Amino acid sequence: MISNLANVSKGAVIGKDVQIDSFSTIYENVVIGEGTRIHPNVTIYSGTTIGKNCEIFPGSVIGVVPQDLKFDGEETTVEIGDNTVIRECVTIHKGTKDKWKTSIGSNCLLMTYVHVAHDCQVGNNVILASYVGLAGHNTIEDYAILEGKVGTQQFIRIGAHAFVAGGSLVRKNVPPYVKAAREPIGFAGVNSIGLRRRGFDDNFVKEVEDIYRLLYVMNNNISKGVEVITNSLPESEITKQVLSFISDSDKGIIRGMI
Repeated sequence: MISNLANVSKGAVIGKDVQIDSFSTIYENVVIGEGTRIHPNVTIYSGTTIGKNCEIFPGSVIGVVPQDLKFDGEETTVEIGDNTVIRECVTIHKGTKDKWKTSIGSNCLLMTYVHVAHDCQVGNNVILASYVGLAGHNTIEDYAILEGKVGTQQFIRIGAHAFVAGGSLVRKNVPPYVKAAREPIGFAGVNSIGLRRRGFDDNFVKEVEDIYRLLYVMNNNISKGVEVITNSLPESEITKQVLSFISDSDKGIIRGMI
């Protein structure tokens, strides 16, 4: 159902059973998947694709041009997966010629006043709590949780199943499966509670704990920790994932415990 008070371009593609409430504006070249609800006073700009069964709350602005002085009017997009909830006053900017798109995965929750800048790539089942601000070119992997008022620098990567405590300023990459907290931000343990809630067994959690114990607790620098992990732990998918994340982090990862 589309309200008579909504402004929906004839060039938009609206799926079955979509609800668009009063005073929302949907520009041309927008695709909205079936079963999605758009609350009042939402603005969705050209080049945005929204999946099925999403819900977007009042005041949200999606697909507007980025706040990047290098942006030169190139045709870029925003892509949002299925079953994602976007709460009040969230802003999501389209990409630049770096990645050509900003993307949010499926089954995500973006709480009030979240900002997702240009070229961010947010995975599936991610939670961004109120007032999280993602700078441009960030990558947030599946099942990561960022608590309220977390702020990131550009080109930051936060690994799968990581948990970042509220109010943290993220200046280095956060590896998968860890908790990050304090100021300046650092390793605060393995996200064992989150992993068990998602069905990972004790053996999986123990292997993750062994990796990060060697990396952060028993060694005083990252390169030494990587060397010890490589030489003392059997190769597995988890060790390969963690070591690959570290090797790909050209600007470094968060520090260990003080």
